[in-house]
Amino acid sequence: MVTWQEVVAQKRSDREKLLEPYKLPESALPPKDDLYVYDFFDKGGADSLLSAKEKEITAIDDIDTLAAKIREGVYSATEVISAYIKRATVAHQLTNALSEVVFEQALARAKELDEYYAKEGKTVGKYHGVPLTLKDQFNVYGVDTTLGYVGRANNPVMDKSKEAVLVTIFEKEGAVVIAKTNLPQSIMWCECENPLWGCTVNPRRRDFTSGGSTGGEGALLALKASIMGWGTDLGGSVRIPQVMNGGYGLRPSAWRIPYEGVPVTIDGQEHVPSVIGPMTRNLDSLISITKAVIENEPWTLDPKCIPIPWRQEIFDQYLSKKKFIIGVMKDDGVVRVHPPIERTLREAAEKLKAAGHEIVEWSAPDLHQELVPILNKFYIADGGEDVKSDVNKMGEPFMPYVEAMVNRGPPISIPEYWHNMVLKRELQKKYLDRWNASGKLTSTSEPIDFILAPGCPHTAVPCRKTNWVGYTRVWNGLDYSAAVFPVSKVDKDIDSLNEEQRAYVPRNDWDSTNWPLCQCLVLNTLVNEMLTEIIDDPETMDGLPVNLQIVAGRLAEEKLLAVVKRVEEVLNA
Repeated sequence: MVTWQEVVAQKRSDREKLLEPYKLPESALPPKDDLYVYDFFDKGGADSLLSAKEKEITAIDDIDTLAAKIREGVYSATEVISAYIKRATVAHQLTNALSEVVFEQALARAKELDEYYAKEGKTVGKYHGVPLTLKDQFNVYGVDTTLGYVGRANNPVMDKSKEAVLVTIFEKEGAVVIAKTNLPQSIMWCECENPLWGCTVNPRRRDFTSGGSTGGEGALLALKASIMGWGTDLGGSVRIPQVMNGGYGLRPSAWRIPYEGVPVTIDGQEHVPSVIGPMTRNLDSLISITKAVIENEPWTLDPKCIPIPWRQEIFDQYLSKKKFIIGVMKDDGVVRVHPPIERTLREAAEKLKAAGHEIVEWSAPDLHQELVPILNKFYIADGGEDVKSDVNKMGEPFMPYVEAMVNRGPPISIPEYWHNMVLKRELQKKYLDRWNASGKLTSTSEPIDFILAPGCPHTAVPCRKTNWVGYTRVWNGLDYSAAVFPVSKVDKDIDSLNEEQRAYVPRNDWDSTNWPLCQCLVLNTLVNEMLTEIIDDPETMDGLPVNLQIVAGRLAEEKLLAVVKRVEEVLNA
């Protein structure tokens, strides 16, 4: 009988063999206690591996720009894929971001693309030769899809028809999958750790989390080791990693992007559905790849996909709208945001107001407090049996957060489940009514265009210390389109606790766990030995990215992406 430990050792060994040709020697890597590795490439740390041209290729943040250079013959597909393979390998050495590696298949595909280009004088699709990475939840031919479970290892997808529809679409467009990335055991957590692959850490502080559940993608994108990432979002799993790493992420409404070929924990639970969302290094890339998927008519490949084409007229309408009415949500009424988030939101609102937009306060703490517990009941409606069966398959240990989740209570009855569905629908209606009634607060009597809110109550925090995801999860329950984007950074000179903040008394257990983190927890041991010491040291988080979130309503992806572009233009002016 093979033990779970033996499977872990074999899987990690297999991965390391595939990475070996592209690795830096250990002597060239920063020491383990060197926490800040975000600038490792910029300081020439990988110059012995990456050529000047390869550094030039991976420095391009915009997907369409990279695709255009390949189309113009400036770079070949092989050059681009080789550059990203090398950079992804080193990024993995720094953060433990990768799970399944398909480098050789990627190089073979790049060669085919180059041969086609040489023969035909044109490219294959919109993203010919552009690299693509995916959370280890998407089926990719020839490799496992583990969801962070040891028990799902060594069961590769060997039927091409079972591959994720998203992969099929991007292969048609010429993109090349180079790897899959790490995620938490079960995917049901906002950090990135499991017994199979271990913990993925944040390149700006390697004792801090990269977020989750799509944390591997977040770390890769932060280090410019991927240019196009895709994840899934059940309660914030696309947005939270991008908040922690200072990137861009979109949570579309359910079934706008195809989910076929993407296994999920608690499969069949569709009243708070997991959705697929893009993750990128700039906003134009987020817009480009979202539009590309929809223009490929995914509803012809995924029966659950809603047949709504890309609505350019809505995108253009909001891109050209002169004045927005913006609801600013400072607090969800459950957990208070940390000082850098509070400051960034306040400054953003002031800039938008100065640019001629109308700002009103958006407050719905009663609805947020009611909705999140209802959503939690859907996640554990089976008493955790789905997760337990996967964990027990090989006898692997439960991660602490998974164990706590599956032991919250017994399965609920079908009548209870139905009642929960009714409660959720009633709260969706209440929220919609409040949105529509917001015209009572505005100068034009028109309701707000969108909500500007925190993405999380904090920036990146120490591993295993994230606890409240209500700032993202509530929009999953409402099925509203939401996106996160970087706005500022923690500044030790202005984000230290003031007198009022030092005297603040947390409201509840969630708040009591969250608030001390803003006093800057410093790990005084290794990442997984979570002994901490609270000290008054704002330098601990100094320089970490601060993201905000925009929410635009249900099935409002075109509107959302346009208003994020407009808001970003104002904030960056």
